[in-house]
Amino acid sequence: MVYVVCGHCGVDFRAKPSHIALGYAKFCSRKCSFENMRNGEWVECDGCGTKVYRSLKSINASKSHKYFCSKSCQTKWRNNDFSGKRHANWQHGRGSYRNIMKRAGVEAVCDLCRITDERVLIVHHKDQDRKNNSIKNLAWLCRNCHYLAHQYAIGRDRGLIV
Repeated sequence: MVYVVCGHCGVDFRAKPSHIALGYAKFCSRKCSFENMRNGEWVECDGCGTKVYRSLKSINASKSHKYFCSKSCQTKWRNNDFSGKRHANWQHGRGSYRNIMKRAGVEAVCDLCRITDERVLIVHHKDQDRKNNSIKNLAWLCRNCHYLAHQYAIGRDRGLIV
């Protein structure tokens, strides 16, 4: 047996001369062999800050250059950084009429026909100003009644259009 220096950790280990002749016996263990094959980097998780190993392939494939330790960490980061005003499609909160009505506790029932199916209910602006989102200006209407309120006198007769 001959003593050889490990190519990864530098520890002396014994190897057979026949293994050395065949090109084996470069590393003291499989762990050192596999560690030597790694060509990536340890990067910091953008969600929680822990260190995560990423291969060069995944580093080069990342468009955002943000790395996460898990899907749950990525989801938490995305929900915190891309909601509300920071979201790419944010438009001054003018399209959140349903949320305004629900948070105010207004029951989701059409003011004209009394239908309660939320899939067909939309929020109507009485003064037809989309920027005026006060509760007094908003009303629940089904799609059919909303059309009737805008197109015919039924909206003015019932006080849905000012």
